Amino acid sequence: MDVLKNRYTFLWISIIFFIISLILLLVPKLNLGIDMTWWIQMEYTYNNSINIDHIKNKLNLEKETYLENDEQVINNISVYWITWEKTVAVVVWFYNNFDEKKLDELKVWFKSKVFEIIKEQDKTAKESRYINIWKSFGDYIKDTAFITLALAIIAITFYVTFAFSWVVSGISVLSFAIITIITLFHDVIISSWAYIFTSMYFPEFQIDTFFVTALLTILWYSINDTIVVFDRIRWNLKRYAWKKWKHEKTLEEIINLSVTQTITRSIYTSLTLIFVLTTIFFFWPETISWFILVMIFGTLVGTYSSIFIAAPILYQVNKNKKLTVYKKIEINPEDKIVV
Repeated sequence: MDVLKNRYTFLWISIIFFIISLILLLVPKLNLGIDMTWWIQMEYTYNNSINIDHIKNKLNLEKETYLENDEQVINNISVYWITWEKTVAVVVWFYNNFDEKKLDELKVWFKSKVFEIIKEQDKTAKESRYINIWKSFGDYIKDTAFITLALAIIAITFYVTFAFSWVVSGISVLSFAIITIITLFHDVIISSWAYIFTSMYFPEFQIDTFFVTALLTILWYSINDTIVVFDRIRWNLKRYAWKKWKHEKTLEEIINLSVTQTITRSIYTSLTLIFVLTTIFFFWPETISWFILVMIFGTLVGTYSSIFIAAPILYQVNKNKKLTVYKKIEINPEDKIVV
C-alpha cells in the first residue's frame, strides 16, 4: 500500500479539519456538565409529608422560564430524599456565562422560589442547610483536567524518546516523539470538536469529568496505534537500511512496507473496539453515553492519524537524510579488563 504517494492529500485533510476544529471550539457556548458549573444545594426538613414528584415538576417548569436576557440560567435540577430523615434536598446547577454579582442575585431569587414551592407542600418545612459553590470549583476541575492532559503528553514524549533511541543513524529520535505528540493533539482537538458539535444538537451530551477521562483514554489508544506503526518502521529500518544488505530499501519503501504490514491489524482492532463501544452506547446506561461517544470519535480519528498522518510526517521530516544502521559493539571475552 503506497500511503506516501497520496501523503499531501491526507495531510491537507487533517490540517483543514484541525483548523476548523480549533476555530469552532472557541466559538459556541460549551454545554458544560454539572461538575463544571456553579451550583447551590438546599436541604429542608419537614414534619408532615411532601410529594417529591410534584416539586420536581414545578422546579422543571421554573427552569424553562427562568431566563436572563433570553438566555437559560439553570443547567440542571436534582431533587432527592435524605435517607432515614424527613429531609428533602434540592441541587441546582447554573450556567457560568454570567458575572458573579448577577448570578448571586439569581441564586438568591431561585432559592426563595424553591422554598416557596416546598412550603406549598408542607407549611412546617424549614431550611436546614444551604451550600453555595462558586466559579472557583469549576475552574479547579478544568485546570486539573488541563494539567493532567499536559502531564500525560509529557510522559508520553519521554517514553517515545526512550523507546526509539538507537534506531538508525541519520533519523533523530526526537522526530518519533514530536510526531507522536502532533498526532495526539490532532486526535484530541478533532475528537473534542466532533463531540462538542454533537452536544450543540443533543444537550444530553455534556462536557464534564467523563469527557476529560475519555480524552485521556483517547491519548492511550492513539499512542498505542501510532507506536505499533512506528515500531514496525523501526524494525524494518534495522533490517533494510543497511547499505551492504542485498535487500536494502529506501526510507519511502520501508515506511510503505511498514504501513502495509500493520494496517490490517489497526483496522481490525479499531473495528472491534468501535463495535463494542457502539453496543455499550445503545444498550448501557445513559450516564456514560457521552464518555462512550467521545471514545468512538477518538478511535476513528486515532486510527486515521496513526496510518495516514504519523507515517507520512515521519517520511517528510527524514526523506533527505542518510540512513545507516548503528554498529553493535562486539566484546572479545579474551580481552583483559582492568578494574
